Amino acid sequence: MEKELSSKESLTLITEMINRAKRETAGDGGFQMRLWGWVIAICNFGHFTLDELGYEHPYYIWFLVVPAAAVSFWKGFEIARKARVKSHVSHVINQVWIMVFVGIMITLAFMPVIGYNQNPIILILSGIGMWTTGSLIRVNLVRGGGVLLLLAAVIGFMLPVKAQYLLSGVAMVLGYLLPGYYLTTNSRERV
Repeated sequence: MEKELSSKESLTLITEMINRAKRETAGDGGFQMRLWGWVIAICNFGHFTLDELGYEHPYYIWFLVVPAAAVSFWKGFEIARKARVKSHVSHVINQVWIMVFVGIMITLAFMPVIGYNQNPIILILSGIGMWTTGSLIRVNLVRGGGVLLLLAAVIGFMLPVKAQYLLSGVAMVLGYLLPGYYLTTNSRERV
């Protein structure tokens, strides 16, 4: 026999369900931001440093992206598989980041055409992804990360290609890692 809920119990139940949906939608979204923030920052700083040291192939450091992509896809599938709540917001966030990834791949394919100024373009695409994610999960620090990445892109276009690697590394630390750690901490506090 079903128990009839009072108005207060109904409101509490609805609020709890909404909060659970929000929590699972945002999940530990900080994982992807932390993973990519670290990997891309290390690659940018590494490329800059190896180039400064006169290493013939500073771009070899970017092979770190391959295992990171495997970990990212695996973790994404695991999170999606375990999610008890499948929300429209999660779906939209995933679709936005798929398109950001496609945009980055197109940019990388045309690096010679754009004079190897791929970093500012990638920062623009990432900034749009961060802003959209922050707007959908309603976290101002994530939106702020998006704005910071866009500002770094503007500065990047005014710098020589070599200096863009250093700028992009700093932008990833501030625009990806800080929001990623914030989301992780915030996620643990809400659970």
